[in-house]
Amino acid sequence: MLTQSRHVSAGGVKSSGRSGRNLKLRSARRSLLPAVAASSASPEHFKQAASPRTTNESSSQPLRSSTRAAAATAPTKSGASSATFKRGHDWEVHKFGGTCVGSSERIRNVAKEMMSIEASDACERMVMVVSAMGTPGDGSPKVTDLLLNALAKAESRDQTYVDDLKALEKKHEDTAGDLLGSDSDEYKDFIGKLREDVVNIESTLKAISIAGTSTETFSDIIVGHGELWTAQMMALTIKKLGGQAHFLDARQILTINPSGSNTNVMYEVSNERLDAWFEERDGAPGIVVATGFIARKPNGVPSTLKRNGSDYSATIFGALFESRMITIWTDVDGVYSADPRKVREAVCLPALSYNEAWELSYFGANVLHPATTLPAMKYNIPVVLRNFFNLDAPGTVISDAKDLLRPGDSMGRSYDEETFPDAADRAQVKGFATIDDVSIINVEGTGLIGVPGTAAMLFDAVRDAKVNVIMISQASSEHSLCFAVKAAEADAAKKAVEDCFKEHIAKGRVEGVEVVENCTILAAVGQEMRARHGTLATLFNALATASVNVVAVAQGSSEYNLTVVVKSDDSVRALRAAHARFFLSETPLAVGLVGPGLIGKVLLSQINEQKEKLLDEFNIDLRVVAIAGSSKMMLSTGDIGINLDTWEDEYANNAEPIDMDAFANHLRNNSDGIPNSVVVDCTASDEVSDFYVKWLQTGIHIVTPNKKVNSGPLSRYNKVRRLQRESYTHYLCEGTVGAGLPIITTLRGLVETGDRIQKVEGIFSGTLSYIFNTWTTDMKFSDVVKQARDNGYTEPDPREDLNGTDVARKVVTLAREAGMMIELDDVPIESLVPEPLRDPSISVDDFMAKLPDYDDEMAAKLAEAEAAGEKLRFVGVADVSNGKASVALGKYPAGHPFTTLQGSDNIIEFQTSRYTQGGSLIVRGPGAGAEVTAAGVFADLLKLTQYLGAPS
Repeated sequence: MLTQSRHVSAGGVKSSGRSGRNLKLRSARRSLLPAVAASSASPEHFKQAASPRTTNESSSQPLRSSTRAAAATAPTKSGASSATFKRGHDWEVHKFGGTCVGSSERIRNVAKEMMSIEASDACERMVMVVSAMGTPGDGSPKVTDLLLNALAKAESRDQTYVDDLKALEKKHEDTAGDLLGSDSDEYKDFIGKLREDVVNIESTLKAISIAGTSTETFSDIIVGHGELWTAQMMALTIKKLGGQAHFLDARQILTINPSGSNTNVMYEVSNERLDAWFEERDGAPGIVVATGFIARKPNGVPSTLKRNGSDYSATIFGALFESRMITIWTDVDGVYSADPRKVREAVCLPALSYNEAWELSYFGANVLHPATTLPAMKYNIPVVLRNFFNLDAPGTVISDAKDLLRPGDSMGRSYDEETFPDAADRAQVKGFATIDDVSIINVEGTGLIGVPGTAAMLFDAVRDAKVNVIMISQASSEHSLCFAVKAAEADAAKKAVEDCFKEHIAKGRVEGVEVVENCTILAAVGQEMRARHGTLATLFNALATASVNVVAVAQGSSEYNLTVVVKSDDSVRALRAAHARFFLSETPLAVGLVGPGLIGKVLLSQINEQKEKLLDEFNIDLRVVAIAGSSKMMLSTGDIGINLDTWEDEYANNAEPIDMDAFANHLRNNSDGIPNSVVVDCTASDEVSDFYVKWLQTGIHIVTPNKKVNSGPLSRYNKVRRLQRESYTHYLCEGTVGAGLPIITTLRGLVETGDRIQKVEGIFSGTLSYIFNTWTTDMKFSDVVKQARDNGYTEPDPREDLNGTDVARKVVTLAREAGMMIELDDVPIESLVPEPLRDPSISVDDFMAKLPDYDDEMAAKLAEAEAAGEKLRFVGVADVSNGKASVALGKYPAGHPFTTLQGSDNIIEFQTSRYTQGGSLIVRGPGAGAEVTAAGVFADLLKLTQYLGAPS
């Protein structure tokens, strides 16, 4: 097997294994176009396919069929030719951007690769279209930039334009010397022409400097020289390497008729001149190296194709030659599903339709300019965007071929729905793009309703103010109309609209003109959206889940493009959220842990143990990006989150002072690019609970075993629950009652299905459950408490368990879930801490030492219960029917479910209209301990990912 190695350096592409590389390149090119070759067997096919089209170039003459009909046999590779040349699918057009030809090494590599392709069976004839030299990544300026800079200096009468010309001359002298050899005749011939051009440019700039102004013609003449020099050097390099090449000055062929901002190509004239060019060169065997960007007017005056001119040149030449394919070589792998600088998970798209390419390019994606695709679209020629510095990447095909619209593998092979069932679903949105620095102009008023011509008046005024409208949205009631403009034009647009509706505003028929600043337009593009239900709903759900508010929305009837406007602060998060929902199979979630104590440490360990399984089997990507304690915090710095194998050492040695605002901001705008984030609060802090409202308002979800919100002030609790109900943020708190037991989930299920809760009672404390399950008449109460403390069942201060407050908090939580809006103070608590020992100034050791003094009192209660055949249990009750709650030591007959517990298990009994006494619903199991509590929190985290789109 042939192998290859390749890497990009500042000088260009270095390679080994030439034959293997060319084999891969040809294989990739063939696999990209499985159906195009079959559908383009005849050049006449293009004309027939294009005949019903209407394009912006309709005013130009079509390609002359007589030229094709009269064409003789194409030149053979041995050099045989005829007076005219054959157009058709034997031709390929390859365009190279400035980066690809930015140095002598890169020009040489391009020449070698194209010679190899031209010599292969995959390509009969080739046209190369080249840009001016760009930068090879060493910081040197681009040739076109130097020419424009010199022109600007001349206009401002800055004589240092001469320095720019000298830099240009030296750059090309050095490049040509390296390519051709400074002693060669070819080098001397090129340098002579170069210096003659530089003298002419300098004379022109001198005239401009004297006048202090320039014209479009002068500018076109000057800035087009970069392409001329590069094309000449490329043709000479191919010859130097032993190939055949002909330099083509596009100003001899491409004839355009500029009209305002449009450039109309005169195809009939251009074809005649192309025929003459080939006739003069006896068919011009070998590679044709043409200049990009430049053209001629009908009177012969040089002109340019303006923005994206070299790409446009390539597609025009593709139409003139009726080529089978046009390849645009750049330094990126193709068109991405989103800006990879903003979305780390952006993927290179295997294929786009012409319409999709138009839409994405309009919204700023790195795609061909819409006008550039018109010549190719007219003759149904596929355009392939490829990376010259990564020849293994197949690139992106832009075509109307239907089978190319399906997702494919890394070599561009397409799949059908039978072999790739979810291909069509993934294809519904091809990509996302954004336009930043946008303002919304909003016009409202009853005077807009049902008045014909209102919109025409408004947009005529905006046009007269020379403001470009990016997007329009109008409510069906006609009460309001808004449109988007670039932020720099917002004031001019507002003034134009206010002047237009001055009378209506004065009479109150129009309320006024509002400018909504700091906006970004987010566009979802996909030709298949119109055939899929729920695309808009999916997009809106993704944005809502990421807590992104939509300011305005617009969609054309073609449904190729769905556009929303969001605030600029939310733009990156909106883009990431939308892209993740349509393109990622996994559900990513950024996790911020507050409280890396016992439960927090166990939780991080459980996440670390399960993360690979969750990703591989359930497509869930839990990424811990922040950890905060009471005084310090640690934030992730890379794009893979905090290393959970080493986090304790890093937290101990590299943590920074705590800043909860910075903590939350990092969660929302993490470097990992994850749109959804959650705070896991494993503390028992009331201070941390005070942040919940703020976090929920900013779109951060909350998972917690902290009881302070659910049992704290009712006003705070209600605000948290209201935010949860009214937004797409989630507050999950199963761990606040039964650790890992499904207590709250069960209660909510009963309520939501219409059951009426009558009473909830149970043993909610694992500590007190252990104490009363263990204590017998032959044991002292204080000894059992000490045993529980020694075994780690109690808090460091056992009074926190014995005073019943923790149980009361759980009772309040369940009472509120059942509809009883009570405060913690409304619950009477029977404390097991003797009154004299409740003073907090008494130390834990003193408490434990004095507790035996009260054993007799507790023993009497136990003896009384035993005599009646009953057992003591510490129980919390929420009597919903009577609107009461309590926490007390109760007596229960042997055989009662509460008396059958063992160890530290909890038990909760639900009495409802469906589940009555004797047939009540009971949940029991371990309700204490770091492992089960962390597991309950972990379960809530996984439940949250299901809400966010993970498989259930």
